[in-house]
Amino acid sequence: MNWHGITVGYALTGSHCTLPEIMPQIKRFVDAGANVVPIASHTVMTTDTRFGSTEHWQTQLRELTGNEIISSIVDAEPLGPSKKLDVLTIAPCTGNTTSKLANAQTDSPVLMAAKAQMRNGRPLVLAISTNDGLGLNAANIAKLLVVKNIYFVPFGQDNPQAKPNSLVARMDLVIDACEAALQGTQLQPMIIERFQYA
Repeated sequence: MNWHGITVGYALTGSHCTLPEIMPQIKRFVDAGANVVPIASHTVMTTDTRFGSTEHWQTQLRELTGNEIISSIVDAEPLGPSKKLDVLTIAPCTGNTTSKLANAQTDSPVLMAAKAQMRNGRPLVLAISTNDGLGLNAANIAKLLVVKNIYFVPFGQDNPQAKPNSLVARMDLVIDACEAALQGTQLQPMIIERFQYA
């Protein structure tokens, strides 16, 4: 697909262990010609973890995209009226974000961007990363599966033996899922065997 002239909103939430997988996916969009607008949750913007400091991730986002990070609800709100984003992906999309999105709560820049995208009837692509995807969050994922203009990056259990409720998307399929979403289709198969541990 030719991504030139397409603006991709790339929103990150606090699944910090997934962030190293995410940066190469952002680069793929940029290399394909897309204008990538980074959006980050409060957690991503303020929390240092063993997976990297917030300064490290912010620097990478700015350098990869050439754009400033949208990191407040106030800065995300104009995405609705401006209709700036052709497609928005939340990758990684935590269980917390999934729950709030499914229940119409808007308390972060990522959720405000999602609300703006849904207001405009444009595709929203979720790459879930949650330890309770087959637990309490299963109901929220189910609610989102039937919402018009919401699509999922194919996902599966990442560690069925140690964490049987955990679901994680195949982050290397984010760009493919976004391409399919722009055409109004869900990338299939949606539920995959992500990893299998002995």
